[in-house]
Amino acid sequence: MGVGGEAGGLMGAVLRPGDWVHFDGGEHQVVALAGTSVRLRSSEGAELVVLASYLMVSPGFGLVEGAPLPAIEPMGLLDGLPEDAVAAAKQWQRHVVEVETGLPPEAGPGTKARPEYDPVARSLTQRIKAKAAELGVSARTVERMLARHQRQGLWGLVDQRATRAGETTGRADARLVAAIQEVLDAKTHTSTGTRSRLIRRVVKQVEDTYGPGVVPLPGRTTFYKLIDRLATGRHAFGSAVTRRQTANRPAGAFTPTLAARPGEQVQIDSTPIDVMVLADTGLPVRADLTIAVDVATRTICAAVLRPVGTKAVDAALLLARMLAPEPMRPGWSNALRMSSSQLPHQRLVDIDARMEMAAARPVIVPDTVVIDQGKVFVSHTFVRACKRLGISVQPCRPGTPTDKAIVEATLGSINSLFCQHVAGYTGPNPTRRGAQVEAVWSVSQLQDLLDEWLICGWQHRPHDALRDPFAPRRTMSPNDRYAALVAAAGYLPLTLSGEDYLELLPVKWQKINAYGIQIDYRTYDCPELGPWRLQHSGVAAKNGLWEIHYDPYDLSQVFVRTPDGWVSAPWTHLPMVAAPFADFTWRYARRLTAEAGLDDTNETVVATVLDALLTRAQAGPADAGDALVDVTGSRITARTRLGAAAHRPPVLEPADPQSSEPPGRVEAAEEPGDALTGTVVPLGIFDVEAEAERWI
Repeated sequence: MGVGGEAGGLMGAVLRPGDWVHFDGGEHQVVALAGTSVRLRSSEGAELVVLASYLMVSPGFGLVEGAPLPAIEPMGLLDGLPEDAVAAAKQWQRHVVEVETGLPPEAGPGTKARPEYDPVARSLTQRIKAKAAELGVSARTVERMLARHQRQGLWGLVDQRATRAGETTGRADARLVAAIQEVLDAKTHTSTGTRSRLIRRVVKQVEDTYGPGVVPLPGRTTFYKLIDRLATGRHAFGSAVTRRQTANRPAGAFTPTLAARPGEQVQIDSTPIDVMVLADTGLPVRADLTIAVDVATRTICAAVLRPVGTKAVDAALLLARMLAPEPMRPGWSNALRMSSSQLPHQRLVDIDARMEMAAARPVIVPDTVVIDQGKVFVSHTFVRACKRLGISVQPCRPGTPTDKAIVEATLGSINSLFCQHVAGYTGPNPTRRGAQVEAVWSVSQLQDLLDEWLICGWQHRPHDALRDPFAPRRTMSPNDRYAALVAAAGYLPLTLSGEDYLELLPVKWQKINAYGIQIDYRTYDCPELGPWRLQHSGVAAKNGLWEIHYDPYDLSQVFVRTPDGWVSAPWTHLPMVAAPFADFTWRYARRLTAEAGLDDTNETVVATVLDALLTRAQAGPADAGDALVDVTGSRITARTRLGAAAHRPPVLEPADPQSSEPPGRVEAAEEPGDALTGTVVPLGIFDVEAEAERWI
């Protein structure tokens, strides 16, 4: 039984009864051969029968004190060599085979060996000397080629200079090659330049390191070819984005992210959407899109649009939207109802009554959320919200977007399947942007369009990554996948109350002074704070400070946690401001106050400037000199209004005159969608000019 084939005309080793072989970490003797089976007896006397194919591929198999098995020629490598190198190797093979057998490989039947190569009359040493004299080389050279042919066959006779990796650089100096590679590495994160710029930098670096004229430099054409060979796969002279992505690609193997049940892993990310939107003032602005994608079902659990500058509270409220059913909106087709979809609507309604009038989007309670290192997601507000909801947070490695590749790919799918069909589409980069991009939709309108598209265009669309295990050619939609997995994994509703909204807001720890609460030179006060003024909160870890929650999109009030419940405290200067404002609006007003030479720590002065800013921004510039200030103020105002409109802040319940509860108390709503409303006290707007005329 042969254990090897012919290699260059040599008969391979043959396995015969009586031979000793290495197998299973020991030595065994071949007792008998029967068909494809081999009976072995170990040195201890134990016998076993194995298949010949299993025996020959086992690790360490070989004949004891026998010649090594001949190697199989790497034909793939031979095909990649230059033709002259292969021809020279075959010519050497002809001579080596003649030395070993007496006849060249092409000899026909009945051909007699030449006298100097007759293995019967001449020894191997004599034949080697005869071949050396014939070729004009040393006997040592023939011996070396003979040994290499016995080990590697034809591949061993190939001139190794033709297989070296240095072939890509030709005869270029190694110092020059190292300098080119170093400059190529340094330009990974710089703007794309030309090859001539790279050549100039390489020459300068070589001369600074070794001195002028020390390292030989090739001609211009050869220099260009050398750079192209070394820059292969780097995108050194192409897209800067592609170059950075290629350099940032992990060196290890790519492994898919798998999840066996809905919510096992949810990936969250935020990016600017490629659609211009309109602000209330008519200014076009950009918006950020934050989405959460379930890995098991590819369901987009929630998608939130905000003006550029997503805050931690936006990411926290995204979690709250994930845990509540998507309600049907006026004007939506009945086909978008959950009852009309593949989702197990009736069984879900029996568990969670909120599903009765819900749209066809599953409610998925996440076990783990995967986030990047963005300050929005690693903030205390977001982490605290996840902790309250019982969600584990798994941060990605810095600079490794492949750790959440599914949500990254989903954002690209939204761009191609939704954004490019919306008026105001800007394209992914300026090279794909039209001459005029007109914003048509507001943030709230675009949010409604996106919500409707997610239900009809995404949840019902077959996804290539979702396959039926019993019919791999059949793709499934996210809703189909959810319906299949929820039957096995179950569903547990997590009902959120209106009070949970307050828990998700950012927190500050402040003292309740006799005049109220001061935050960033703003004072908040109400009668309900009376019992707690100048009192210790009981939280020793915070030195007796009180827990204050605030909405960064609406600074008109703050929420104070007291032993009796939540208390809403309005801003004392709120009647002076005629429009809503956010934290960034307040900071901009303080900057304008300081630039005007006024005291930016005086609350009344800043409130006056803030009101003037918002009023002037809405009215437009009075003259060319105010154009810059008005444009900046308009952008600040537009961003504030968009944030407040899309944020959907809670409204406090109006106080019952017959109730014993104080009017400023905040109560939890019965349903997660219920808004919290409060008493609105109509107050006049302070008109500075009218007041001045009255005084005069």
